[in-house]
Amino acid sequence: MNEATLRVLEFDKILALLAGFTVTGPGHAELRQLQPLAQPEEAAEALAEVTEMTGLLERDGRPPLGGCRDLTESLRQLHSEGAWLPSEDLLDVLSSLEAAADCRRYFAAAPDAIRLATWAAGLSPCAALARELRDSIGPRGDILDSASFELGELRYGIQRLRARIRRALEDLLHKDGLDGVFQDRIVTERNGRYVVPVRADAKGRIKGLVHDESASGQTLFVEPNSVLAWNNELQSLQREEQREQERILRRLSASVRDQRDALRHNQRVLARLDVRAASGHFARMTGAVAPQLAAAPEITLLGARHPLLMCRADGGLHAEDAQPVDLCLEAADQLLVISGPNTGGKSVALKTFGLLVLMVRAGLPVPCRPDSRVFLFPQVHADIGDEQSIEQHLSTFSGHLTRLREILQQAGPDALVLLDELGTGTDPAEGGALAMALLDRLRAIGARTVVTTHLNLIKGYACLRTGVRNAAVEFDPVTLAPTYRLHYGIPGASQAFAIARRLGLPEDLLADAEQYLGEGERAGLEIMERINAQQAALERELDDARRLRQEAAQERDRRKKLLAELESQRQALLEKSRRRGEQLVRETERQLKELLAQGGQSAAPLPEQARLAGAVREVRDALQQPEAPPRGAGRTPRGVRTGELLRIPALRAEGEVVRVQDKEVELSVAGKKLRLPLADLEQFAPRRFVSGKPRPGAVRSQVTRETFSSRLVLVGRRVDEALPLLERFLDDALLHNLLELEVVHGSGEGVLRRAVREYLAGHREVAGFHAGAVSQGGDNITLVQLRRT
Repeated sequence: MNEATLRVLEFDKILALLAGFTVTGPGHAELRQLQPLAQPEEAAEALAEVTEMTGLLERDGRPPLGGCRDLTESLRQLHSEGAWLPSEDLLDVLSSLEAAADCRRYFAAAPDAIRLATWAAGLSPCAALARELRDSIGPRGDILDSASFELGELRYGIQRLRARIRRALEDLLHKDGLDGVFQDRIVTERNGRYVVPVRADAKGRIKGLVHDESASGQTLFVEPNSVLAWNNELQSLQREEQREQERILRRLSASVRDQRDALRHNQRVLARLDVRAASGHFARMTGAVAPQLAAAPEITLLGARHPLLMCRADGGLHAEDAQPVDLCLEAADQLLVISGPNTGGKSVALKTFGLLVLMVRAGLPVPCRPDSRVFLFPQVHADIGDEQSIEQHLSTFSGHLTRLREILQQAGPDALVLLDELGTGTDPAEGGALAMALLDRLRAIGARTVVTTHLNLIKGYACLRTGVRNAAVEFDPVTLAPTYRLHYGIPGASQAFAIARRLGLPEDLLADAEQYLGEGERAGLEIMERINAQQAALERELDDARRLRQEAAQERDRRKKLLAELESQRQALLEKSRRRGEQLVRETERQLKELLAQGGQSAAPLPEQARLAGAVREVRDALQQPEAPPRGAGRTPRGVRTGELLRIPALRAEGEVVRVQDKEVELSVAGKKLRLPLADLEQFAPRRFVSGKPRPGAVRSQVTRETFSSRLVLVGRRVDEALPLLERFLDDALLHNLLELEVVHGSGEGVLRRAVREYLAGHREVAGFHAGAVSQGGDNITLVQLRRT
């Protein structure tokens, strides 16, 4: 990518922001070198790794990368044979090896992060080298006694000799007869040799070498002759210790030299993981995601935010500080022209376009919705800001032209070109003409271009060309404040007068300014304002429609859930009743057998016993029979009217039609409203209507026929009352061409049941009759079949 474009779009600031989330020196260096990746496959891989890392951060916390150190300089020093590293550098090597081992374990326990686990599996723990360094270097960089046997022996000898010298000098300090000789009764060191502080006026009383004196000259630091030999021996042992430490460092450095390639590879992998962790942390704080990668040139960044607008003075990131905006450059569009008032957010939108594209190209997540789509443009060019230069004798307009010339020379097919305030800085007519010619050239090249402008010529250009689209930044006409939203398909007004009025310019001045506008320009501004107002109203209505549709979907789901629960409850009740009935039959059968056994074989004649046993079996078999399907059902509803009764098979219930709408009806069931498709309902044959609600426009005879019920209830009536009703019921059924009827007479003592069945047996139009199934009422109901006419 062009360096000027990266600078203008502030890509370096994004890298600096991410660097604040890294924890290792190699991670910082990796981010400083991060650029938009050359191959789209590399960018896609990086985005996938960031997505995996974000999930790991939310679940397991940050990977253990804190111990990784930058070993570049240390490994460079080891190129020369015989060179060796100080213990502090060797401690850094050990810390990096421990970080590599910890990361291997961390990612090995994350099977859902396949890509990151693959990278971590390539880390080399160099176990032998790490063990050797751990046994030789202490946590503060000191060389341990265990580094070699010789070092341990030397240090033990030095420790014993030091103790001997100190005891001898302490005895001297407290020796009788030397009172007033010593300034202080302490043993100290000068030039690595043990000495005692002697008063200058008592110098001759202690035989020895003077190594130093105090600033006042009153104290001399004397090495007594009695410890001279021991101090010499101590110096010799310390020199041997130094030589042994150097030998150990050379040995350890040689071991590090042998593992240089593995250490460099570890550092690259750990730096990569650190950058991915920083990107994941950034994604969690800003709501950034990896958008979908488009195969054709397009940008659909929904709810996009500029990352730098989320930064606060305290260094924190807050997504709510940046207003989301939909940035769309569809595949069919070669050019997007953004217009509207100053301070409306045009330049911010333009920079957000470019910066987010660069971030995706670099494998970084961007703050937008997950359903966004971005093409990985091979080139991004930008001319944003004031390019004037006094040193180079360039005006603002000349600076823009110089940059535009470079863009034309470098831009190729599928390049993304961002141009701010195109055509400004000179005469509007000439600037607009030059701008349109430039846009023609960019379209001919095959580049995708996004421009901001105030020139009506360019707005009109967008209206008259195919593949070119207008967009307007929204401006609240009431508060006269920008909303930073984009409306596509319409140009935006500059709102110069509205902004000037908000800033307090005199009204009479603004009135004079409006007089200078031509009649056509004023009319054009008014039309544009009306269009913008209508667009805003349409947006609000669309939002309301979306909300209502969502509420309707939720209500539909709630009703489906309610139906499912009702059906589940119904089935549970039926199953419970069936089990209860079976239990009662078994209990009755058991009691009957006990009574028969107690009464003996002579208690009742065999036919009577057989009859009772057979009756019990009939009841048991009836309970085991499947429930008979409801009669009169099975017809798909047609010509449904308000007030008609329809059957709901799923609930095994009936509902009254309240309203009919296309292929759905609203039903009233047990006081509750349900909306169901006609395909889920059944129509009675003949059709049923709620009593007292005849069809509009129908004659009374038709109402009677439509409201005739195939069910006659005679419960509680005497035989002399019931038989006339039964006769009339059969006649009406024949008139309605019904073939199946129900007569409900109850059980009681069986008088009414016998009378009804005797009457049916003698009726010439009755083809047959029988008791209903247990689920329908059993012997309390008689089902009647009439002859076909």
